[in-house]
Amino acid sequence: MKASQFSDVQKAFILKQGLEGVLVADICRRAGISQATYFNWKKKYEGLTPPEMRRLKQLEDKNTKLKKLVAELSLDREMLQDVIRRKL
Repeated sequence: MKASQFSDVQKAFILKQGLEGVLVADICRRAGISQATYFNWKKKYEGLTPPEMRRLKQLEDKNTKLKKLVAELSLDREMLQDVIRRKL
């Protein structure tokens, strides 16, 4: 996935404008983003401060790594069990 060109502070500022009543179309035009991006950010980050956004990103990255590790270990376990079954 492509890294965002916007910092967490910029995302928070863009979302704050929406809460202040600025039209979404105007926000998106000024920021150079699509409305879909705005609403995805809103769904994911609404109500979070920039440090909380960074923490969420770190936790998501860690969760992804752990899921990959579990998948690899599960495959290793299946291969070893298959070898044991063939020997018996």
